[in-house]
Amino acid sequence: MKNNNIFNKEHFIENLSQTKSLASALADNIRGGEVLLFFGNLGAGKTAFIKYLANFLGVRGVVSSPTFNILKVYNVAKNERVKHFCHIDAYRLNSGKELIDLGIEEILDQTDTVTAIEWAEKIKDIYPKKYIKIEIKTLDEKSRLIKIAKIKS
Repeated sequence: MKNNNIFNKEHFIENLSQTKSLASALADNIRGGEVLLFFGNLGAGKTAFIKYLANFLGVRGVVSSPTFNILKVYNVAKNERVKHFCHIDAYRLNSGKELIDLGIEEILDQTDTVTAIEWAEKIKDIYPKKYIKIEIKTLDEKSRLIKIAKIKS
Protein backbone atom coordinates (compact mmCIF):
# COMPACT_ATOMS: atom_id res chain seq x y z
CA MET A 1 0.00 0.00 0.00
CA LYS A 2 1.36 3.39 -1.00
CA ASN A 3 2.03 5.65 1.98
CA ASN A 4 3.21 9.10 0.90
CA ASN A 5 3.28 10.45 4.44
CA ILE A 6 6.82 9.10 4.90
CA PHE A 7 8.15 11.81 2.58
CA ASN A 8 9.29 15.31 3.48
CA LYS A 9 9.35 14.64 7.19
CA GLU A 10 11.65 13.48 9.97
CA HIS A 11 11.38 10.01 11.47
CA PHE A 12 12.73 9.44 14.98
CA ILE A 13 14.06 5.86 15.10
CA GLU A 14 14.95 4.15 18.36
CA ASN A 15 15.86 0.63 17.17
CA LEU A 16 16.47 -1.61 14.16
CA SER A 17 12.85 -2.76 14.19
CA GLN A 18 11.71 0.82 13.51
CA THR A 19 14.38 1.17 10.81
CA LYS A 20 13.03 -1.99 9.22
CA SER A 21 9.45 -0.62 9.33
CA LEU A 22 10.51 2.63 7.68
CA ALA A 23 12.38 0.72 4.96
CA SER A 24 9.23 -1.34 4.39
CA ALA A 25 7.13 1.83 4.05
CA LEU A 26 9.61 3.24 1.55
CA ALA A 27 9.58 -0.03 -0.43
CA ASP A 28 5.78 0.27 -0.64
CA ASN A 29 6.28 3.62 -2.43
CA ILE A 30 8.86 2.37 -4.93
CA ARG A 31 7.57 2.06 -8.48
CA GLY A 32 10.83 1.42 -10.37
CA GLY A 33 13.41 3.80 -11.78
CA GLU A 34 14.01 5.62 -8.48
CA VAL A 35 17.43 6.84 -7.42
CA LEU A 36 17.90 6.98 -3.65
CA LEU A 37 20.74 9.17 -2.39
CA PHE A 38 21.89 8.33 1.15
CA PHE A 39 23.70 10.76 3.44
CA GLY A 40 25.06 10.13 6.94
CA ASN A 41 28.20 9.65 8.94
CA LEU A 42 30.12 6.38 9.12
CA GLY A 43 28.06 3.95 11.19
CA ALA A 44 24.83 5.94 10.90
CA GLY A 45 22.95 2.98 9.42
CA LYS A 46 22.89 3.65 5.69
CA THR A 47 23.85 0.09 4.76
CA ALA A 48 21.40 -1.45 7.26
CA PHE A 49 18.55 0.63 5.84
CA ILE A 50 19.52 -0.34 2.28
CA LYS A 51 19.67 -4.05 3.18
CA TYR A 52 16.16 -3.92 4.63
CA LEU A 53 14.87 -1.96 1.64
CA ALA A 54 16.40 -4.41 -0.84
CA ASN A 55 14.82 -7.36 0.97
CA PHE A 56 11.39 -5.67 1.03
CA LEU A 57 11.68 -5.01 -2.70
CA GLY A 58 12.35 -8.71 -3.31
CA VAL A 59 16.12 -9.18 -3.33
CA ARG A 60 16.85 -12.71 -2.09
CA GLY A 61 20.02 -13.57 -0.26
CA VAL A 62 22.59 -11.38 1.42
CA VAL A 63 22.93 -7.73 0.44
CA SER A 64 26.39 -6.51 1.41
CA SER A 65 28.07 -3.15 1.15
CA PRO A 66 29.93 -2.77 -2.15
CA THR A 67 32.70 -0.65 -0.58
CA PHE A 68 35.50 -2.24 -2.59
CA ASN A 69 33.45 -3.23 -5.65
CA ILE A 70 31.74 0.21 -5.66
CA LEU A 71 28.65 -1.21 -7.39
CA LYS A 72 26.55 -4.36 -7.07
CA VAL A 73 23.40 -5.22 -8.99
CA TYR A 74 20.92 -7.72 -7.55
CA ASN A 75 17.99 -9.42 -9.24
CA VAL A 76 14.61 -8.79 -7.65
CA ALA A 77 12.10 -11.64 -7.36
CA LYS A 78 8.31 -11.45 -7.29
CA ASN A 79 8.02 -7.72 -7.89
CA GLU A 80 5.97 -6.60 -10.88
CA ARG A 81 7.62 -3.18 -11.17
CA VAL A 82 11.21 -3.64 -10.00
CA LYS A 83 13.47 -6.26 -11.59
CA HIS A 84 16.90 -5.05 -10.40
CA PHE A 85 18.34 -3.33 -7.33
CA CYS A 86 21.64 -1.49 -7.72
CA HIS A 87 23.65 -0.69 -4.57
CA ILE A 88 26.50 1.80 -4.90
CA ASP A 89 29.01 2.83 -2.25
CA ALA A 90 30.63 6.08 -3.41
CA TYR A 91 32.88 6.43 -0.34
CA ARG A 92 36.11 5.81 -2.27
CA LEU A 93 35.14 7.98 -5.25
CA ASN A 94 36.28 11.52 -5.96
CA SER A 95 33.45 12.44 -8.32
CA GLY A 96 30.47 11.12 -10.22
CA LYS A 97 32.59 10.89 -13.37
CA GLU A 98 34.08 7.72 -11.94
CA LEU A 99 30.59 6.20 -11.83
CA ILE A 100 29.94 7.31 -15.38
CA ASP A 101 33.13 5.49 -16.39
CA LEU A 102 31.64 2.34 -14.79
CA GLY A 103 28.48 2.69 -16.93
CA ILE A 104 26.09 4.03 -14.29
CA GLU A 105 24.09 6.01 -16.85
CA GLU A 106 22.82 2.79 -18.41
CA ILE A 107 21.64 1.58 -14.99
CA LEU A 108 20.01 4.90 -14.06
CA ASP A 109 18.04 4.88 -17.31
CA GLN A 110 16.31 1.58 -16.49
CA THR A 111 12.72 2.07 -15.29
CA ASP A 112 12.70 -1.39 -13.69
CA THR A 113 15.82 -0.71 -11.59
CA VAL A 114 16.08 0.99 -8.19
CA THR A 115 19.47 2.50 -7.39
CA ALA A 116 20.62 3.22 -3.83
CA ILE A 117 23.81 5.30 -3.46
CA GLU A 118 25.66 5.59 -0.14
CA TRP A 119 27.94 8.61 0.39
CA ALA A 120 25.99 10.47 -2.28
CA GLU A 121 27.76 13.76 -1.46
CA LYS A 122 30.79 12.32 -3.29
CA ILE A 123 28.95 12.28 -6.63
CA LYS A 124 27.01 15.55 -6.50
CA ASP A 125 28.24 16.42 -9.99
CA ILE A 126 25.93 13.76 -11.49
CA TYR A 127 22.76 13.92 -9.35
CA PRO A 128 19.69 13.08 -11.43
CA LYS A 129 16.89 15.63 -11.90
CA LYS A 130 14.63 13.56 -9.62
CA TYR A 131 15.75 11.55 -6.61
CA ILE A 132 14.83 10.53 -3.10
CA LYS A 133 17.13 12.02 -0.48
CA ILE A 134 17.60 9.99 2.68
CA GLU A 135 19.57 11.62 5.49
CA ILE A 136 20.44 9.55 8.54
CA LYS A 137 21.69 11.40 11.61
CA THR A 138 23.06 9.55 14.62
CA LEU A 139 21.52 10.84 17.85
CA ASP A 140 23.05 8.26 20.21
CA GLU A 141 24.15 4.62 20.10
CA LYS A 142 20.67 3.36 19.11
CA SER A 143 18.65 6.41 18.04
CA ARG A 144 18.59 7.97 14.59
CA LEU A 145 16.80 10.82 12.89
CA ILE A 146 15.94 9.84 9.31
CA LYS A 147 14.70 12.42 6.82
CA ILE A 148 13.21 11.21 3.55
CA ALA A 149 12.42 13.75 0.84
CA LYS A 150 11.49 13.63 -2.83
CA ILE A 151 13.69 16.10 -4.69
CA LYS A 152 13.16 17.60 -8.15
CA SER A 153 15.80 19.96 -9.49
